[in-house]
Amino acid sequence: MSSIVDVLYELKYNPFEFGPYLASFYTTMDESENNLLLAPLVIPLCSHPVFGKKISGAVFGDKKQSSIWSIFDDRTKLYDLQERIDGFQSLTEQCIQYCLINDWLSLSEQSLSLRACNGSDSVFPNQKSAEKLGRLFSSHSVVEVYAFLGVKPQ
Repeated sequence: MSSIVDVLYELKYNPFEFGPYLASFYTTMDESENNLLLAPLVIPLCSHPVFGKKISGAVFGDKKQSSIWSIFDDRTKLYDLQERIDGFQSLTEQCIQYCLINDWLSLSEQSLSLRACNGSDSVFPNQKSAEKLGRLFSSHSVVEVYAFLGVKPQ
């Protein structure tokens, strides 16, 4: 028998809820090799109590533009990021499968990259924080992002 805590966790953190986060992230992310390795960062950062709000407030314009240095300026608050990545690993995998099944994303096995499907009939709700995170990470390599955040890919 499942405990009430397990049931509440599954209700809040499920692929139907967080699949659009990954789809939104990869619609704004520039296509690059190995960008599949960035998927484990999306849910932990967008659902983070501090950085989720900062990412949502990121600005991308001609006069002012946010960067990973301005959003993640106090990296001491990222102390639990590795634990969050490990904890959300299974959810991230389920979300990727959900996005692939719904034709929101396609996978390139040669370059280990995900990209948004252009001719998709199904529409997902855009998640602004995930879109802005994709813009933040677009100008950086996978290695740079992981080194800056101080976490290891699994």
